[in-house]
Amino acid sequence: MKTAIVNLGSILTGDWRDPVAPGDSIVMDGGKIVTVGTASAAQVESCDVVIDAAGTIAIPGLIDSHVHITFGDYTPRQRTVGFLESYVHGGTTTSITASEVHVPGRPKDPEGVKALAVAAMKCFEHYRPGGMRVCAGSVILEPGLVESDFAELASKGVWLAKAGFGAFETPFEYAPMIGWAKKHGMITTVHTGGSSIPGSSGIWADHLIAMQPHVSFHVNGGPIAMPDRDFPRLVNETSIALQLCTAGNLRTCLWTAELLRDAGQFERLLIATDTPTGSGIMPLGMLYTISHIASLAKIPVEWAISAATGNNADVYRLNSGYLRPGCDADVVLIDACAGGSQDNALDALRNGDIAAVPAVISDGVPRFVGRSRNTPGSIRDVRVASCKLPRDFSGSAH
Repeated sequence: MKTAIVNLGSILTGDWRDPVAPGDSIVMDGGKIVTVGTASAAQVESCDVVIDAAGTIAIPGLIDSHVHITFGDYTPRQRTVGFLESYVHGGTTTSITASEVHVPGRPKDPEGVKALAVAAMKCFEHYRPGGMRVCAGSVILEPGLVESDFAELASKGVWLAKAGFGAFETPFEYAPMIGWAKKHGMITTVHTGGSSIPGSSGIWADHLIAMQPHVSFHVNGGPIAMPDRDFPRLVNETSIALQLCTAGNLRTCLWTAELLRDAGQFERLLIATDTPTGSGIMPLGMLYTISHIASLAKIPVEWAISAATGNNADVYRLNSGYLRPGCDADVVLIDACAGGSQDNALDALRNGDIAAVPAVISDGVPRFVGRSRNTPGSIRDVRVASCKLPRDFSGSAH
Protein backbone atom coordinates (compact mmCIF):
# COMPACT_ATOMS: atom_id res chain seq x y z
CA MET A 1 0.00 0.00 0.00
CA LYS A 2 1.25 3.45 -0.93
CA THR A 3 0.09 6.45 1.13
CA ALA A 4 0.86 10.16 0.94
CA ILE A 5 0.22 12.97 3.39
CA VAL A 6 0.23 16.44 1.84
CA ASN A 7 -0.37 20.02 3.00
CA LEU A 8 1.35 19.57 6.35
CA GLY A 9 1.91 22.63 8.50
CA SER A 10 5.07 21.18 10.07
CA ILE A 11 6.95 17.88 10.35
CA LEU A 12 8.58 16.86 13.64
CA THR A 13 11.29 14.29 13.13
CA GLY A 14 11.39 12.61 16.58
CA ASP A 15 15.03 13.70 17.01
CA TRP A 16 15.39 16.19 19.87
CA ARG A 17 18.68 17.48 18.45
CA ASP A 18 17.18 18.24 15.01
CA PRO A 19 13.45 18.26 15.65
CA VAL A 20 11.92 19.88 12.55
CA ALA A 21 12.13 18.69 8.94
CA PRO A 22 11.53 21.13 6.08
CA GLY A 23 8.69 20.53 3.67
CA ASP A 24 5.01 19.65 3.75
CA SER A 25 4.66 16.06 2.55
CA ILE A 26 5.36 12.46 3.56
CA VAL A 27 5.17 9.47 1.22
CA MET A 28 5.02 5.88 2.47
CA ASP A 29 5.19 2.59 0.56
CA GLY A 30 5.20 -1.01 1.74
CA GLY A 31 5.08 -0.03 5.40
CA LYS A 32 8.15 2.23 5.20
CA ILE A 33 8.65 5.97 4.84
CA VAL A 34 9.94 6.81 1.37
CA THR A 35 10.23 10.59 1.40
CA VAL A 36 9.89 13.31 4.03
CA GLY A 37 9.62 16.93 2.98
CA THR A 38 8.73 17.40 -0.66
CA ALA A 39 6.78 14.99 -2.86
CA SER A 40 6.44 15.33 -6.62
CA ALA A 41 3.03 15.39 -8.27
CA ALA A 42 3.80 12.01 -9.82
CA GLN A 43 4.61 10.50 -6.42
CA VAL A 44 1.34 11.72 -4.97
CA GLU A 45 -0.72 10.61 -7.94
CA SER A 46 0.74 7.11 -7.74
CA CYS A 47 -0.48 6.62 -4.16
CA ASP A 48 -3.42 4.46 -3.19
CA VAL A 49 -4.47 6.95 -0.51
CA VAL A 50 -3.73 10.68 -0.25
CA ILE A 51 -4.47 12.48 3.02
CA ASP A 52 -4.90 16.25 3.06
CA ALA A 53 -3.38 17.30 6.40
CA ALA A 54 -4.95 20.77 6.16
CA GLY A 55 -1.97 22.41 7.88
CA THR A 56 -1.80 20.07 10.88
CA ILE A 57 1.49 18.78 12.32
CA ALA A 58 3.01 15.36 11.64
CA ILE A 59 4.85 13.53 14.41
CA PRO A 60 6.13 9.96 14.61
CA GLY A 61 3.68 7.47 16.08
CA LEU A 62 3.99 7.55 19.87
CA ILE A 63 5.83 4.63 21.51
CA ASP A 64 4.49 3.70 24.93
CA SER A 65 7.40 1.83 26.50
CA HIS A 66 5.53 0.68 29.61
CA VAL A 67 2.28 -1.17 28.97
CA HIS A 68 1.16 -4.17 31.01
CA ILE A 69 0.24 -6.55 28.20
CA THR A 70 -1.41 -9.89 28.97
CA PHE A 71 -2.93 -11.88 26.09
CA GLY A 72 -5.11 -10.36 23.42
CA ASP A 73 -6.50 -6.87 23.71
CA TYR A 74 -7.66 -7.44 27.29
CA THR A 75 -6.51 -6.32 30.73
CA PRO A 76 -7.58 -8.40 33.71
CA ARG A 77 -6.35 -5.65 36.04
CA GLN A 78 -9.18 -3.37 34.86
CA ARG A 79 -11.33 -6.08 33.25
CA THR A 80 -11.40 -4.16 30.00
CA VAL A 81 -11.44 -5.35 26.39
CA GLY A 82 -10.03 -3.21 23.58
CA PHE A 83 -7.71 -0.94 25.55
CA LEU A 84 -4.82 -1.25 23.08
CA GLU A 85 -7.01 -0.35 20.11
CA SER A 86 -8.26 2.61 22.15
CA TYR A 87 -4.66 3.78 22.73
CA VAL A 88 -4.25 4.07 18.96
CA HIS A 89 -6.88 6.82 19.12
CA GLY A 90 -4.50 8.64 21.47
CA GLY A 91 -1.68 8.52 18.90
CA THR A 92 0.15 5.44 20.24
CA THR A 93 1.25 3.17 17.40
CA THR A 94 3.69 0.97 19.37
CA SER A 95 3.39 -0.50 22.85
CA ILE A 96 6.24 -2.26 24.64
CA THR A 97 5.46 -4.73 27.37
CA ALA A 98 6.51 -4.03 30.94
CA SER A 99 6.28 -7.82 31.42
CA GLU A 100 3.18 -9.96 31.58
CA VAL A 101 3.05 -9.70 35.35
CA HIS A 102 -0.72 -9.19 35.36
CA VAL A 103 -1.52 -12.57 33.77
CA PRO A 104 -3.81 -14.31 36.29
CA GLY A 105 -1.94 -17.06 38.13
CA ARG A 106 1.32 -16.18 36.42
CA PRO A 107 4.02 -18.81 36.87
CA LYS A 108 7.07 -18.03 38.99
CA ASP A 109 9.30 -21.05 38.38
CA PRO A 110 12.07 -20.87 35.75
CA GLU A 111 10.28 -22.98 33.13
CA GLY A 112 7.06 -21.11 33.71
CA VAL A 113 8.48 -17.59 33.33
CA LYS A 114 10.29 -18.67 30.18
CA ALA A 115 7.14 -20.20 28.72
CA LEU A 116 5.12 -17.09 29.55
CA ALA A 117 7.59 -14.79 27.81
CA VAL A 118 7.77 -16.93 24.68
CA ALA A 119 3.99 -17.38 24.49
CA ALA A 120 3.31 -13.65 24.86
CA MET A 121 5.92 -12.75 22.25
CA LYS A 122 4.53 -15.28 19.77
CA CYS A 123 0.91 -14.26 20.33
CA PHE A 124 1.64 -10.67 19.35
CA GLU A 125 4.03 -11.31 16.46
CA HIS A 126 1.26 -10.86 13.90
CA TYR A 127 -1.57 -9.45 16.02
CA ARG A 128 -2.03 -5.70 15.55
CA PRO A 129 -4.95 -4.42 17.66
CA GLY A 130 -6.25 -1.33 15.93
CA GLY A 131 -3.06 -1.33 13.86
CA MET A 132 -0.79 -1.07 16.92
CA ARG A 133 2.54 -2.87 16.95
CA VAL A 134 2.91 -4.66 20.28
CA CYS A 135 6.35 -5.74 21.51
CA ALA A 136 5.34 -8.46 23.96
CA GLY A 137 7.15 -11.13 25.94
CA SER A 138 9.47 -9.91 28.70
CA VAL A 139 10.91 -12.59 30.93
CA ILE A 140 10.23 -11.85 34.60
CA LEU A 141 13.39 -12.53 36.56
CA GLU A 142 12.82 -15.14 39.26
CA PRO A 143 15.17 -17.22 41.46
CA GLY A 144 16.45 -20.34 39.74
CA LEU A 145 17.11 -18.85 36.31
CA VAL A 146 20.65 -19.53 35.05
CA GLU A 147 22.64 -18.09 32.17
CA SER A 148 21.68 -20.89 29.79
CA ASP A 149 18.02 -19.91 30.22
CA PHE A 150 18.76 -16.47 28.79
CA ALA A 151 20.63 -18.01 25.87
CA GLU A 152 17.62 -20.25 25.23
CA LEU A 153 15.17 -17.35 25.40
CA ALA A 154 17.28 -15.21 23.08
CA SER A 155 17.45 -18.05 20.56
CA LYS A 156 13.64 -18.09 20.52
CA GLY A 157 13.41 -14.35 19.91
CA VAL A 158 12.74 -13.00 23.40
CA TRP A 159 14.60 -9.70 23.76
CA LEU A 160 13.21 -8.14 26.94
CA ALA A 161 13.93 -8.94 30.60
CA LYS A 162 12.25 -7.37 33.64
CA ALA A 163 13.48 -7.17 37.24
CA GLY A 164 11.34 -6.11 40.15
CA PHE A 165 8.72 -8.79 40.81
CA GLY A 166 10.89 -11.81 41.58
CA ALA A 167 10.97 -13.59 44.93
CA PHE A 168 14.43 -12.37 45.90
CA GLU A 169 15.43 -11.36 49.42
CA THR A 170 17.10 -8.20 48.14
CA PRO A 171 17.10 -6.39 44.77
CA PHE A 172 20.88 -6.71 44.63
CA GLU A 173 20.33 -10.38 43.72
CA TYR A 174 19.02 -9.32 40.32
CA ALA A 175 22.43 -8.07 39.22
CA PRO A 176 23.86 -11.36 37.86
CA MET A 177 20.70 -12.05 35.87
CA ILE A 178 20.69 -8.53 34.41
CA GLY A 179 24.26 -9.21 33.31
CA TRP A 180 23.30 -12.53 31.68
CA ALA A 181 20.36 -10.96 29.88
CA LYS A 182 22.53 -8.13 28.53
CA LYS A 183 25.21 -10.63 27.47
CA HIS A 184 22.63 -12.39 25.31
CA GLY A 185 21.39 -9.20 23.66
CA MET A 186 18.31 -8.43 25.73
CA ILE A 187 17.05 -4.99 26.74
CA THR A 188 16.91 -5.02 30.53
CA THR A 189 14.37 -3.06 32.57
CA VAL A 190 13.93 -2.59 36.31
CA HIS A 191 10.99 -1.51 38.44
CA THR A 192 11.98 1.67 40.28
CA GLY A 193 10.52 3.22 43.44
CA GLY A 194 8.19 1.79 46.05
CA SER A 195 6.46 -1.55 45.61
CA SER A 196 3.44 -1.51 43.31
CA ILE A 197 1.88 -4.89 44.04
CA PRO A 198 1.88 -7.09 47.15
CA GLY A 199 5.07 -9.12 47.38
CA SER A 200 7.28 -6.78 45.37
CA SER A 201 9.98 -4.66 46.96
CA GLY A 202 11.17 -1.09 46.66
CA ILE A 203 14.13 -0.45 44.38
CA TRP A 204 16.36 2.60 44.79
CA ALA A 205 19.48 4.16 43.27
CA ASP A 206 21.93 1.83 45.06
CA HIS A 207 20.17 -1.19 43.56
CA LEU A 208 20.07 0.29 40.06
CA ILE A 209 23.72 1.28 40.17
CA ALA A 210 24.58 -2.31 41.12
CA MET A 211 22.37 -3.79 38.37
CA GLN A 212 23.13 -1.33 35.53
CA PRO A 213 20.02 -2.07 33.44
CA HIS A 214 19.22 -0.34 30.20
CA VAL A 215 16.05 1.28 31.56
CA SER A 216 14.88 2.45 34.97
CA PHE A 217 11.14 1.90 34.73
CA HIS A 218 8.83 4.69 35.96
CA VAL A 219 11.70 6.48 37.67
CA ASN A 220 9.15 9.05 38.87
CA GLY A 221 7.22 6.35 40.68
CA GLY A 222 5.04 3.46 39.71
CA PRO A 223 3.20 4.86 41.52
CA ILE A 224 5.54 5.71 44.46
CA ALA A 225 8.75 7.61 43.71
CA MET A 226 12.24 7.08 45.11
CA PRO A 227 13.67 9.42 47.77
CA ASP A 228 14.76 12.74 46.26
CA ARG A 229 18.43 12.09 46.97
CA ASP A 230 18.43 9.25 44.41
CA PHE A 231 17.45 11.26 41.33
CA PRO A 232 20.69 13.26 40.88
CA ARG A 233 22.65 10.07 41.50
CA LEU A 234 20.95 8.23 38.64
CA VAL A 235 21.50 11.19 36.33
CA ASN A 236 25.12 11.84 37.27
CA GLU A 237 26.45 8.38 38.18
CA THR A 238 24.87 6.20 35.48
CA SER A 239 23.95 6.13 31.80
CA ILE A 240 20.65 4.34 32.48
CA ALA A 241 17.65 5.56 30.47
CA LEU A 242 15.12 7.13 32.83
CA GLN A 243 11.50 6.45 32.01
CA LEU A 244 8.76 8.87 33.08
CA CYS A 245 5.24 7.50 33.38
CA THR A 246 1.85 9.16 33.48
CA ALA A 247 0.78 6.89 36.36
CA GLY A 248 3.47 8.26 38.65
CA ASN A 249 4.62 11.24 40.70
CA LEU A 250 4.22 14.48 38.71
CA ARG A 251 6.72 16.50 40.74
CA THR A 252 9.57 14.03 40.25
CA CYS A 253 8.55 13.57 36.60
CA LEU A 254 9.18 17.25 35.93
CA TRP A 255 12.35 17.29 38.02
CA THR A 256 13.84 14.31 36.17
CA ALA A 257 13.21 15.99 32.83
CA GLU A 258 14.93 19.15 34.06
CA LEU A 259 17.90 17.21 35.45
CA LEU A 260 18.52 15.45 32.14
CA ARG A 261 18.03 18.68 30.18
CA ASP A 262 20.56 20.47 32.36
CA ALA A 263 23.00 17.56 32.07
CA GLY A 264 22.80 17.70 28.27
CA GLN A 265 21.61 14.08 28.19
CA PHE A 266 18.02 14.42 27.08
CA GLU A 267 18.30 11.29 24.92
CA ARG A 268 18.07 9.30 28.17
CA LEU A 269 14.54 10.56 28.88
CA LEU A 270 11.71 8.19 27.91
CA ILE A 271 7.97 8.79 28.16
CA ALA A 272 5.50 5.99 28.86
CA THR A 273 2.22 5.46 30.74
CA ASP A 274 2.67 2.46 33.10
CA THR A 275 -0.87 1.29 32.37
CA PRO A 276 -3.16 -0.58 32.78
CA THR A 277 -2.50 -0.68 36.51
CA GLY A 278 -4.32 0.37 39.63
CA SER A 279 -4.14 3.88 38.16
CA GLY A 280 -6.39 2.74 35.33
CA ILE A 281 -6.39 2.85 31.55
CA MET A 282 -5.09 6.03 29.90
CA PRO A 283 -5.56 6.21 26.11
CA LEU A 284 -4.32 9.83 26.18
CA GLY A 285 -1.60 9.25 28.78
CA MET A 286 1.29 9.86 26.42
CA LEU A 287 -0.17 13.20 25.32
CA TYR A 288 -0.78 14.23 28.92
CA THR A 289 2.82 13.59 29.95
CA ILE A 290 4.12 15.42 26.88
CA SER A 291 1.95 18.41 27.81
CA HIS A 292 3.02 18.28 31.47
CA ILE A 293 6.71 18.35 30.56
CA ALA A 294 6.27 21.07 27.92
CA SER A 295 4.04 23.33 30.01
CA LEU A 296 5.33 22.84 33.56
CA ALA A 297 9.01 21.92 33.16
CA LYS A 298 9.41 24.36 30.25
CA ILE A 299 11.07 21.68 28.15
CA PRO A 300 10.74 22.46 24.40
CA VAL A 301 7.62 20.66 23.24
CA GLU A 302 9.55 19.20 20.30
CA TRP A 303 11.92 17.58 22.82
CA ALA A 304 9.04 16.20 24.86
CA ILE A 305 7.62 14.58 21.73
CA SER A 306 11.04 13.10 20.99
CA ALA A 307 11.08 11.52 24.46
CA ALA A 308 7.89 9.72 23.46
CA THR A 309 9.16 8.71 20.02
CA GLY A 310 12.81 8.72 18.90
CA ASN A 311 14.32 8.32 22.37
CA ASN A 312 12.21 5.22 23.01
CA ALA A 313 13.07 3.85 19.57
CA ASP A 314 16.80 4.23 20.16
CA VAL A 315 16.82 2.57 23.58
CA TYR A 316 14.62 -0.31 22.44
CA ARG A 317 16.32 -0.67 19.03
CA LEU A 318 13.16 -0.10 17.01
CA ASN A 319 12.92 1.09 13.42
CA SER A 320 10.08 3.45 14.29
CA GLY A 321 10.00 6.68 16.29
CA TYR A 322 11.41 8.91 13.55
CA LEU A 323 10.03 10.50 10.40
CA ARG A 324 12.90 9.55 8.14
CA PRO A 325 13.15 7.58 4.90
CA GLY A 326 13.53 3.88 5.66
CA CYS A 327 11.80 4.02 9.05
CA ASP A 328 8.55 2.24 9.77
CA ALA A 329 5.63 4.22 8.38
CA ASP A 330 4.02 5.22 11.69
CA VAL A 331 2.73 8.80 11.52
CA VAL A 332 0.32 10.76 13.70
CA LEU A 333 -1.28 14.08 12.80
CA ILE A 334 -1.92 16.46 15.69
CA ASP A 335 -3.72 19.77 15.93
CA ALA A 336 -5.13 22.18 18.48
CA CYS A 337 -8.46 21.09 19.90
CA ALA A 338 -11.61 22.85 18.76
CA GLY A 339 -12.80 25.26 21.43
CA GLY A 340 -9.36 25.72 22.94
CA SER A 341 -7.34 28.90 23.29
CA GLN A 342 -4.51 27.98 20.89
CA ASP A 343 -4.40 27.68 17.11
CA ASN A 344 -1.87 24.87 16.65
CA ALA A 345 -0.92 21.64 18.39
CA LEU A 346 2.48 22.72 19.68
CA ASP A 347 1.16 25.86 21.32
CA ALA A 348 -1.68 23.81 22.80
CA LEU A 349 0.78 21.38 24.37
CA ARG A 350 2.90 24.27 25.66
CA ASN A 351 -0.29 25.65 27.19
CA GLY A 352 -0.88 22.41 29.10
CA ASP A 353 -3.63 21.11 26.83
CA ILE A 354 -3.64 17.81 25.03
CA ALA A 355 -3.58 17.81 21.24
CA ALA A 356 -6.34 16.63 18.97
CA VAL A 357 -5.46 13.55 16.92
CA PRO A 358 -7.23 13.76 13.55
CA ALA A 359 -5.33 10.90 11.87
CA VAL A 360 -3.14 7.91 12.69
CA ILE A 361 -1.19 5.90 10.13
CA SER A 362 0.69 2.77 11.18
CA ASP A 363 2.63 0.43 8.93
CA GLY A 364 1.67 2.82 6.13
CA VAL A 365 -2.06 2.12 6.60
CA PRO A 366 -4.48 4.86 7.71
CA ARG A 367 -6.19 3.60 10.86
CA PHE A 368 -8.56 6.56 10.97
CA VAL A 369 -8.70 9.92 9.24
CA GLY A 370 -10.86 12.80 10.40
CA ARG A 371 -11.39 12.36 14.11
CA SER A 372 -10.16 10.35 17.06
CA ARG A 373 -12.87 8.99 19.30
CA ASN A 374 -10.72 9.84 22.37
CA THR A 375 -9.71 13.46 21.76
CA PRO A 376 -11.78 16.55 21.03
CA GLY A 377 -12.11 17.44 17.38
CA SER A 378 -9.32 19.32 15.63
CA ILE A 379 -9.69 22.88 14.42
CA ARG A 380 -8.59 21.85 10.91
CA ASP A 381 -10.42 19.47 8.61
CA VAL A 382 -8.11 16.56 7.91
CA ARG A 383 -9.56 14.35 5.21
CA VAL A 384 -8.88 11.67 2.63
CA ALA A 385 -8.33 13.65 -0.56
CA SER A 386 -8.24 10.60 -2.82
CA CYS A 387 -8.54 6.86 -2.37
CA LYS A 388 -8.20 4.11 -4.98
CA LEU A 389 -9.16 1.37 -2.54
CA PRO A 390 -12.65 0.13 -1.60
CA ARG A 391 -12.20 1.22 2.01
CA ASP A 392 -13.42 3.95 4.33
CA PHE A 393 -10.70 5.40 6.58
CA SER A 394 -12.87 7.87 8.45
CA GLY A 395 -12.72 7.74 12.23
CA SER A 396 -15.70 6.81 14.35
CA ALA A 397 -17.20 9.55 16.49
CA HIS A 398 -17.94 9.30 20.22
